Amino acid sequence: MPIPATKHIWFNGKLVPWESATTHVLSHALHYGSSVFEGIRAYATPNGVIIFRLADHTRRLFDSAKIYRIAIPYTQAQINDACREIITANGLTNGAYIRPVVFRGYGEIGVAPKIDPPVETAIAAWEWGKYLGSESEELGVDVCVSSWQRVAPNTLPALAKAAGNYLSSQLISYEAKRLGFAEGIGLAPDGSVSEGAGENLFVIRDNVIHTPGLAHSVLNGITRDTIMKLARDLGYDVRESTIPREMLYLADEIFMTGTAAEVTPVRSVDRLPVGDAKRGPITKALQEAFFGLFTGKTTDRYGWLEPVVSK
Repeated sequence: MPIPATKHIWFNGKLVPWESATTHVLSHALHYGSSVFEGIRAYATPNGVIIFRLADHTRRLFDSAKIYRIAIPYTQAQINDACREIITANGLTNGAYIRPVVFRGYGEIGVAPKIDPPVETAIAAWEWGKYLGSESEELGVDVCVSSWQRVAPNTLPALAKAAGNYLSSQLISYEAKRLGFAEGIGLAPDGSVSEGAGENLFVIRDNVIHTPGLAHSVLNGITRDTIMKLARDLGYDVRESTIPREMLYLADEIFMTGTAAEVTPVRSVDRLPVGDAKRGPITKALQEAFFGLFTGKTTDRYGWLEPVVSK
């Protein structure tokens, strides 16, 4: 199903019609992957529409661009304002998904041309439901360990949210779906657990919450960080660990996190049930704490809820 078109896209500093936000087929990013991006969600709350952790997402966008030496021609404040503008201009409210993307455009061809191609910036937004299915939040999903491993840290930088990194994700996810699973899990180069194709991973055993550390070729996910903080606020023991593959089969609970996936339970791995093959109590508690941020049941202690319209 195609992305549902909205009225406007913010493109190189101004709002343009959705269908007019185009670039040349010889753009550097199309041929060499020189593109960085973010995925951000907006939610309706009792206090109006908010963008969740907007400043943190924008900071990561600039961090990714810095790693690849892409000079974004706007300030972080301007990108934040543009994200608010695109939500308002398109009349979006709950569940809106915002996609800022920065890429090297049309100029000299070549991997590293003598004259750097111009940098283009676009921000689109549309309504997007549950990434792993409408029932996944409660029933969970079936996943597999992929035959494709994550990239080694000295090949492609996993901390950059760059388009080229997601070629690895495509291999993992397409393989999983071909085999009848909702998603795949990639292992790190040392054979330990890394992350899902587009999600961070949490493994619970004996009430301890484990997640792979940043050295295990994972993206430093903002939802990952959110859940770690909320879990500690609730009194859980949260550890960044080296997780062997077999721990996935022995876990009491497993869940995935991400801006698109939010907090999604895993009910089986490689056809082996996780716990009781349904959402576990800790996963449920963390879902309630996470979604409670948007209903007002969870106090926003960290200033994560950034209003679209200032009051």
